[in-house]
Amino acid sequence: MTERLRVGTRRSPLARAQTDLVLRQLARADPYRSFVATPIDTSGDRDRALGGSPDFTDAIDRALVRGEIDLAVHSAKDLPVTLDPALALVACPRRADPRDCLVAAPGVRASALPRAARVGSSSRRRRAQLLRTRPDLEVVEVRGNVDTRIALARSGSVDAVILAVAGLARLGRRSETELLLPTSRFLPAPAQGALGIVARSADRGARALGRRVDHPATRASVTAERSFAAALGADCDVPLGALASAHGTTLRLEGEVLSPDGRRSVRSRLTGSTSRPAALGARLGRTLADRGAYDLLPKARR
Repeated sequence: MTERLRVGTRRSPLARAQTDLVLRQLARADPYRSFVATPIDTSGDRDRALGGSPDFTDAIDRALVRGEIDLAVHSAKDLPVTLDPALALVACPRRADPRDCLVAAPGVRASALPRAARVGSSSRRRRAQLLRTRPDLEVVEVRGNVDTRIALARSGSVDAVILAVAGLARLGRRSETELLLPTSRFLPAPAQGALGIVARSADRGARALGRRVDHPATRASVTAERSFAAALGADCDVPLGALASAHGTTLRLEGEVLSPDGRRSVRSRLTGSTSRPAALGARLGRTLADRGAYDLLPKARR
């Protein structure tokens, strides 16, 4: 009898598309098992109130700890910087384009937004980066999935929305990207564009299976970026960006922390070994802390 493994996922169209990608990879890696997606509502899906920091992993990870599912697929940028000890990040498939982009309203040029244009984003990082580049912009907090956010721009409710390129691509909507934002000014969120496969730490079989679809260069980059964020005690409320890239056995990591209004920032880059990505991330975090990163954050966060 074919063994059936349950893979936890959010219900959103993007989450299901991402999970389907992983399910196909798992099926190719082990054709003697069957894999089924198990949709689960997280607290972030249930509570879309503005001003909060939604959690898109909690209920899925609890189901994994209880043994109700065997693996979980997350957007890696949604993972908490410190996982529950009962869980392990076992694999990161090949990363998609990590950059951000703009999608504009009809009649609005994304490359030349009018003065005081209204741009939709719920990210503190994106808000700070936008205001640094264009202090005249009005950044409007929005919630909802990719389709909902694009609809806000298409309807003219906002002049543009800023989104992750990877999400558009995985939904087959890459053609709607109107302006790619350069990483020189818009470093993405740590692990943006990457997926994370999580298993129970004690489940050796599931861990080994997940590792069969791991992309080592992506895994090293994600580990370094997450370690950088952890070193600064960062979460989604901190305007922080990071991006790593592997070149052979060398890993290059760039990171930045901004003030909420985007007027001040500290940024640096370091190189290290792909065999020690966590150490590289921690070292870059300490470097930015020494250069005043904590002074950019609200007093309550220092």
